[in-house]
Amino acid sequence: MNTINLSKYYPIVAIKDHMVFANNGNVVLCYKGHLPEIYSLSEKDFEDIHSAWFQAFKSLPIGTVVHKQDIYLKKTYNSDPLPNTTFLEKATHAHFKGREHITHHCYLFFILTKNKALNHPKYVNPFKTISKGIAQELDENIKSFSNAVNDSVSFINNSRKMEFLPLPPEAIQQLTRQYFNGFNEGFDTDILLEKKNVTIGENHFDALAVNSELCFGDNVQSSKTNEKFTSDDFVFHQGFIDGIGLTLNENHIVNQILYLDDKQKWRKLLDKKIEELNKSSNFGSQNKVVLGKIQHILDQINADDNSRIIRGHLNIIYWSKDAKTLDKITSQIKTEFKELDIIPYYPRGEERKNYILNSYCCFSSNFSNNDLYVTDLKHALCLFINNTNYKSDKTGIIFNDREHNIPVLKDVWDENKKRIKARNFAIFAPTGEGKSFLANNILRQYFESGVRLVIIDLGGSYTKFAKLYPQNYTVLRYESGQNLGINPFYISEVKDLTPERLEDLSVFLFELFASDIKVTKAQSVSVKKILRHYYHHTSKQHSLEGFYNYIEKHQNDLLSRLKIHPDYFNVTSFLHVMSEYVGDGLYSFLFEVSEDQTYKIEDKRLIVFELDEVKDNKEILSVMLKLIKSAIQRTIWKNRAEKGIILFDEFAKQLKFDNVLESVEFYYQAIRKQNGAIGIILQSINQLPDNATSASILENTQVIYSLNNEKGYEELVKRLNLSNHDLNQLKSIKNNLSGSRKYTEMFIKIGKESNIFRLEVPKEVYAAYLTDGQENEAIMAIYDKCQNMEMAIKKFTSKL
Repeated sequence: MNTINLSKYYPIVAIKDHMVFANNGNVVLCYKGHLPEIYSLSEKDFEDIHSAWFQAFKSLPIGTVVHKQDIYLKKTYNSDPLPNTTFLEKATHAHFKGREHITHHCYLFFILTKNKALNHPKYVNPFKTISKGIAQELDENIKSFSNAVNDSVSFINNSRKMEFLPLPPEAIQQLTRQYFNGFNEGFDTDILLEKKNVTIGENHFDALAVNSELCFGDNVQSSKTNEKFTSDDFVFHQGFIDGIGLTLNENHIVNQILYLDDKQKWRKLLDKKIEELNKSSNFGSQNKVVLGKIQHILDQINADDNSRIIRGHLNIIYWSKDAKTLDKITSQIKTEFKELDIIPYYPRGEERKNYILNSYCCFSSNFSNNDLYVTDLKHALCLFINNTNYKSDKTGIIFNDREHNIPVLKDVWDENKKRIKARNFAIFAPTGEGKSFLANNILRQYFESGVRLVIIDLGGSYTKFAKLYPQNYTVLRYESGQNLGINPFYISEVKDLTPERLEDLSVFLFELFASDIKVTKAQSVSVKKILRHYYHHTSKQHSLEGFYNYIEKHQNDLLSRLKIHPDYFNVTSFLHVMSEYVGDGLYSFLFEVSEDQTYKIEDKRLIVFELDEVKDNKEILSVMLKLIKSAIQRTIWKNRAEKGIILFDEFAKQLKFDNVLESVEFYYQAIRKQNGAIGIILQSINQLPDNATSASILENTQVIYSLNNEKGYEELVKRLNLSNHDLNQLKSIKNNLSGSRKYTEMFIKIGKESNIFRLEVPKEVYAAYLTDGQENEAIMAIYDKCQNMEMAIKKFTSKL
């Protein structure tokens, strides 16, 4: 038969849930696999996964065939999952549309064969053996097999590294059609089986296989060194045959088929082979090599009671529209195998047809002894591919994967808190490595998805991106001797004075006048009583100065009238310390506000506090942070359902003073009650003092970004308790700032999950994020003339 019409010879009789009844009498249980991301696994992870596979398979019934199939298809990127509304979103959407990449689908099949002996002639054309069979009833044998497979899959899923889910009937039908349609799209076709080649539609097919013990070199292991990322001071690992997985970058299928045989039967067969070879070993060196390999396998089986003898088959089926390209792919695969000390077999003619047709799951029990190697299950499992593409979340911030530079959505907010308990984040990178660029990228996307942003900035890095949204932003800039227009005591009506508001005000006052002592419950109650009394007897123009004057006026009888013991509120101390902020006090200008100006920020979703002029004054900076917090609590956090982020940029400059760190910690405590997150940007983690306050901040920071750092990452690893693999990932960071696809790489850790991501952006986005240099000045010069940032960026990028 040289042509196969699938509709005439359909291999499936019936499907019940994920159980296929094949036309040759086989019963197949079908699963779709969800594997870890490529580059995310350490050497130990690979060992753990290998062990999980072994434990899951070793007790399956004798005669079971396990078929793991990994399908890799060349595709062009579809930008539909990306937002496409704003100026920068549209630029990103267009930039990545149509980019080539590889998709990966992993399947796992368990086959209960009609022929339990699993011994077939050399060539089996599966379509010649098809009879118009009828689906078997669910007899005890099938039920028992199904239970054993369920136990096996449950064990794999419990490893928490991989997940295999039942494949629904429509997906099984689709896979069957795709397979025998040669993965041609847009039309159905016949399979042409000619002596020289196999052609399906427009695609020419070829195959390579590992089908004998002689193919293997000395060592097979669960992982190997990844030469691309490994350096002198660290080793980066990959799966043993990952080189023929995603990184092959061609249309191909990797089939790993295991026949779980009777251990004793194959032990006897090996004994017999050794006996025959011993008799003829003097007739050539090749026989001695074979004898040595078989003796080694037998010794391993005899030495390990847990060993499970199997016969196995590995093949790679690959295809291309251009027949000449097949030779190039063949050469690539052979090179990968050579590095593993494996010599693949190149089937031709009838054998190639046999391999391609019988690598479909219903037929994978059709291989003969001549197509199978004999080994221990542990050995064979080293040939499993255990990782896949980067995984995109349904929503999130756009980064890029490390393999194809295509967009990956990472949900760093984690609404349902599946990965993280606190969504606070930190960015670590030395000067010049792109901290502000990365922060702009994260914040801009948050903003465009509806999150409210408050940026406390000492460097002026965000005003350009803010100007893209003229109706939605405001910048409150501190200028020497001026106030920010924030009056924490302001209320528009009596009902504003809620218990929460009194709590916030009392905290604010204690931060000002008693920041160096631990506040007791009695002291807190005292201040709240005095505040209530003040508001009750003062109907308007509430302010810090008004509150101060009220206490000064009634200092002789205030405590007794309110039944407050003098130990709980020291009036003299309060008046002395607070005199600095009122009247002609040194910092009175900070509170000289007749009317609260925070209404200006109530309807703005992007608020930037620029405190560059105050960065060297401990007292003013500390008070500013307290005032800003008070404004945030009264405006932005009024609606607790609304998402909000507070970012501290140039954080190290703010941390020079102890009381500033304490003030920031209050933000972390307050954010817990809100639907919000706090971000900090640091050049080095050493800029955070090594004390309890910093430890508390780091403990509540569960999303970590780190850019390249030539000085190393030891302190980062130590302070954040990162794993060895996290460190290897950090050390493997490489930027590419030349050529057509410029990108920076960064380490991102979300809870316990970590990987290296890339940041590649279109020229419009690049222009929006620039914070200094000649290009930035050129854009700002255009903006100064037209007063429209989008127009300025378009004008600038049109010349690039």
